[in-house]
Amino acid sequence: MAFAKLWILIGLFIHALEYVPIQGQDDKMDGEAEEGEEECRLLGKFNLRGYVEAEDAIHVIGGMFPIHFRTILEEDPTSTPPMSPLCEGFNFRGYRWVKAMIHAINDINKRDDILPNITLGYQIYDTCYTMSKTVENSLAFLTGQNETTPVFRCSSGAPLAAVVGAGGSTLSIASSRILGLYYFPQIGYASSSLLLSDKYQFPTYLRTIPSDQVQSEGMADLVHHFGWKWIGTIAADDDYGKYGVKAFKEKVENAYTCIAFSETIPKIYSRAKILTVVETVKLTNATVIVVYSSDIDFHPLMEELIISNISAKTWIASEAWITSALIARPEYFPLLGGTIGFAIKRGEIPGLKEFLLDLHPSKNPDDDLAIEFWQTAFNCTWPNSNVPYNTDNRKNVTGHENITDFSSDQLCTGEENLEDLNNTYLDVSQLRITYNVYKAVFAVANALELLRLCKESGEAGPFEPGNTCAGIDDFEPWQLMYYMKNCMKFTVLDEFVHIDEKGDVYTPYDILNWQRNETGEINFVKVGIFNMTGEGNKEFRVINESIFWNNPSEAHPRSTCNDNCQPGYRKGILQGKPSCCYDCIQCAEGQISSITGMDECTACPEDHWSNEQRSKCVLKEVEFLAYGEALGMTLIALSIFGVFVVLAVTGVYIKHRATPLVRANDRDLSFLIQYSLIVTLLTSILFIGKPEDWSCQSRQVTLALGFSLCLSCVLGKTVMLFLTHLAKNSKVAEKARMSFKPIFQKIIVLLSVLTEVGICTAYLILEPPRMYKNTQFTTLKIIFECDEGSIVYLCVMFGFDVFLAILCFLTAIVSRKLPNNFNEAKFVTFGMLVFFIVWISFVPAYLSTRGKFKVAVEIFAILASSFGLLGCIFVPKCYIILLKPARNTEEIVGGRATTNDKSAPPTSASSTSEVNNTTISTVLED
Repeated sequence: MAFAKLWILIGLFIHALEYVPIQGQDDKMDGEAEEGEEECRLLGKFNLRGYVEAEDAIHVIGGMFPIHFRTILEEDPTSTPPMSPLCEGFNFRGYRWVKAMIHAINDINKRDDILPNITLGYQIYDTCYTMSKTVENSLAFLTGQNETTPVFRCSSGAPLAAVVGAGGSTLSIASSRILGLYYFPQIGYASSSLLLSDKYQFPTYLRTIPSDQVQSEGMADLVHHFGWKWIGTIAADDDYGKYGVKAFKEKVENAYTCIAFSETIPKIYSRAKILTVVETVKLTNATVIVVYSSDIDFHPLMEELIISNISAKTWIASEAWITSALIARPEYFPLLGGTIGFAIKRGEIPGLKEFLLDLHPSKNPDDDLAIEFWQTAFNCTWPNSNVPYNTDNRKNVTGHENITDFSSDQLCTGEENLEDLNNTYLDVSQLRITYNVYKAVFAVANALELLRLCKESGEAGPFEPGNTCAGIDDFEPWQLMYYMKNCMKFTVLDEFVHIDEKGDVYTPYDILNWQRNETGEINFVKVGIFNMTGEGNKEFRVINESIFWNNPSEAHPRSTCNDNCQPGYRKGILQGKPSCCYDCIQCAEGQISSITGMDECTACPEDHWSNEQRSKCVLKEVEFLAYGEALGMTLIALSIFGVFVVLAVTGVYIKHRATPLVRANDRDLSFLIQYSLIVTLLTSILFIGKPEDWSCQSRQVTLALGFSLCLSCVLGKTVMLFLTHLAKNSKVAEKARMSFKPIFQKIIVLLSVLTEVGICTAYLILEPPRMYKNTQFTTLKIIFECDEGSIVYLCVMFGFDVFLAILCFLTAIVSRKLPNNFNEAKFVTFGMLVFFIVWISFVPAYLSTRGKFKVAVEIFAILASSFGLLGCIFVPKCYIILLKPARNTEEIVGGRATTNDKSAPPTSASSTSEVNNTTISTVLED
């Protein structure tokens, strides 16, 4: 299919050629060409306007400047021979650049220290700020004529040394692709596109303006300096705009700065496309917009933005329009006031203002550009003018009538005064591009001077073969290019200029801010500087206090995709959105964000917790069983009460120590049991209060020792009862019981306590308890508790007490049925049952509680078991001693007398009566 279409196209082309007359055939028919002569024909002529002064010159420097804004659009030219388009829209700024080049050449011609006895001429053409005219100019420079025969130079005048121009980056790229084919030197004054640094594509292009790579980095630094996160970009639809914005995006975009939108200004005017850009600017929430465009391309968009009444935006301007009089108009200030932009280095050119004023159409009637300037500046028509058109006698590019109609029937008198004009042509206060034009001319002159000073002797010549030099009167463009590329260091107006091997120059940028003065005009106030060198070093300074901001509060603007997250919230990623757009998510418990716009929440320290707003960390509530709270006071009261009860029992025992009931079954053991109960009751107080290392170590050890003393004493008593029980049926057991003296009961106590002391000592030495801040159970509190250290040692320590309790219980339960009046074994059995019930129920309760209630459970267990032993072992005896003293006799206690008092409990002291009545007295007495 594709092959068939190609074949059809070829057929149509051949068919069309049949109708095209051949120039040679026509000439032969007319007899004007001889047979066999090669035929050639002129394809067309250019309509070039500008200035040419080369009559007495030895070398000519070419120049290309946008003297007009645009070309006049023609109808479809296929039915008539193509004509070079005409231009319209006089550009006062571009015309000043032309005059600056002429002034620079005049200054060089007057100097003796550079190119002495050599006169430079100029050949300057108007590009009309269009690519087609720029290409025409480039071909004219190559041929020496305004005809399209670019393989021959037919000019008989002075040779062209180099070309200055061509203004915009797109125009310079187009011309450099043609001039570079012949290695023809070209030096730009306003083309900053980073593409032109590529010496593979543009081997002969140099410039006196920094690359946009530098400007873009400065813009990115400016955005980051003010903390703007959400940036819009607008670019002209050319190499300057697109590659400038591309470089800016590469520098500015990161996790915190994003591009809100990227729009393009059409190169050929289209109101529909411009309105699309206007709508984007109107709807965006980005308050900062970067514009990479020339003033000519940006102007139509400005007209529509003003009509749409858009305000409160901060514009960041590239060097191409920051000081442009076309844009910096008072009527644009509501929109563009407060604009911040980068302007190339400003310079002062001596004598330029006087040279600009030395202009009048009468001095050269053939200077149609001067006539057109005069007509446009003073809104009049020059008498007998051969200028075929006026500049702005049409609707402007926005489709609206001009405020001032420049077409006029009034004739110019010639008496008009240039000094009365207030336009950009005579404004020499901001000579930036103009200063670059001046430097560009001096760069060419410097290269010519180096070529002139070349010596043939030795190895001074740079050209092969033979290290020869080129003559100043006869050289090729590539030979001049050698000096421009390798030796481009010179001084102009006290400024040292160095153009590197890429054709780039590094000069500082002024950061300007648009402010209004007292007369309503716009001032370009310098508020900072950006300077970057070829070594990568840079200087960036901004005076924030000097900046005027275009918003109602005149405050530093914010530009974000959405509002900053408030303290207590963090940024959350939105799927499919740039990183600068986010949700605000509240921090999790235990985390905070203390300032606005935090990306992540920070965790609070271990002993802190987040407040309800998650904005700051506060100390966690500390929990432990304190002395001052109700539960702690209650437990202390119970413990003290128990101690007083034990002391009361002890008092009773001391007072009635000589009575048979007190003396029965070893009085000393009873006192030791009472002492141990005081210890266990008081130990519970160690569990109350803020835990410390010493209290953690003392309370468990003291409790274990207290219980071991108590239970070992009880065991000493029950062992005696156990032997008495066995003695009923065994003579051997009777002999054993008779030989078991009170000292042996005390030995049992001593061995048991020493064993427990050994276990506790090992526990305290090897892995002792310590105070522990527990934050795992609850995140809102810090529970101060004791880390018990080695669980094994703890279990062995209390396991030994359990072992003693089991022995007491077994010996007591076996002896509980001794037939006597006061059987102590029954009460010990009840006491051990209470002890077991308390501690068996304690284990699940202890494991299921946390914090201070866990400690309270343990204290209740200690108090309950202590009160159980106290009540079961001593209360019955105190009942007899205090309330039934008649029963506290040796006869009744010993079982030799009976009692009808059913309330009087039997006593174990009488348990021997049935076994051997002769031994009663020894059992009763200690």
